Amino acid sequence: MLRMLEQYSSNLEDLIRERTEELELEKQKTDRLLTQMLPPSVAEALKTGTPVEPEYFEEVTLYFSDIVGFTTISAMSEPIEVVDLLNDLYTLFDAIIGSHDVYKVETIGDAYMVASGLPQRNGQRHAAEIGNMALDILSAVGSFRMRHMPEVSLRIRIGLHSGPCVAGVVGLTMPRYCLFGDTVNTASRMESTGLPYRIHVNVSTVRILRALDEGFQIEMRGRTELKGKGAEDTYWLVGRRGFTKPIPKPPDLQPGASNHGINLQEIPPERRRKLEKARPGQFLGK
Repeated sequence: MLRMLEQYSSNLEDLIRERTEELELEKQKTDRLLTQMLPPSVAEALKTGTPVEPEYFEEVTLYFSDIVGFTTISAMSEPIEVVDLLNDLYTLFDAIIGSHDVYKVETIGDAYMVASGLPQRNGQRHAAEIGNMALDILSAVGSFRMRHMPEVSLRIRIGLHSGPCVAGVVGLTMPRYCLFGDTVNTASRMESTGLPYRIHVNVSTVRILRALDEGFQIEMRGRTELKGKGAEDTYWLVGRRGFTKPIPKPPDLQPGASNHGINLQEIPPERRRKLEKARPGQFLGK
């Protein structure tokens, strides 16, 4: 009887140890997932039940990018091919941003949003961190190929802007770390009014980059109409002293052409036929 009780006790201890290890592994997975969705400091506060108050940041730099002609590409592709495209591209982007002091805010479809200067302030380094990251991403996109259409060049537009914003956690069931303010809107406008294979930069970011004096190469674009803000002087970030990675050459844009379309001559005939069936007689752009 004693031997049976000892054996039962031993088995029970093994079972408890096994279950404890399984619970610890699941907890680690949950913690990793939470820190991927939220900044680590915010995730830790939520785990302990500490309220996360909205916070005002005096100056940050925001990055927006978008795939040129994404709607057209989607119309020529199967759903799984679109998912594979975005997964491959964002895996590439995620690997790049890990080398910079930045925080990925969110992805919505083909739009990719990154910030620097929050949730941890970094002086004026935010502009340089985003500038360096944008150059790295643009260089990587130059050699990126879609699995299902490797002959079609994937092009992106990039927009940068610096300014104040408010950040806070929104939602209970699925909490998100969101940014609010005119800086967000302007950064988005910089992307949408940009051109393929170009980093479109607002004057606020240009001032900081020049003050940092780290060799960023900036060219004047000219007056650009920004929705809700009027015409402003905007710039292109084209390189940095010591940056030796290849950057793709922006395509020539014909007068009156859209900055949102793709070159239909690159599209394989069978894909083009599929697109024509999906959109008979329509302009094939973004």
